[in-house]
Amino acid sequence: QVQLVESGGGLVQAGGSLRLSCVASGRTFSRYDVGWFRQAPGKEREFVAAIGWNANTLISDSVKGRFTISRDNAKNTLYLQMNSLKPEDTAVYYCATAVYLSVRITDYAYWGQGTQVTVTV
Repeated sequence: QVQLVESGGGLVQAGGSLRLSCVASGRTFSRYDVGWFRQAPGKEREFVAAIGWNANTLISDSVKGRFTISRDNAKNTLYLQMNSLKPEDTAVYYCATAVYLSVRITDYAYWGQGTQVTVTV
């Protein structure tokens, strides 16, 4: 069992930045592939970025060049640095652990409760 708690969301103007954090507890975080997803109102949850236990990364085309995923295994923490934010980035952001590095939501087993990101014009 893994418990995940996201933080760092908030209200920001377009062009601004936020850094999301996801703290994991339970089993050994460093062994997991982990990722970020987001869900906007009325839309399906979509992949944002993922990072493997070996630091390999996957990034959605919609955020490539603006978002960076990273992890600090010593702190059991996953990060998502979000720059040049756009109103269309508004969503609830979730972190999750994966069976293996993947963009598919069905490959992720444990989920946090989410943190709201709202980007205003």
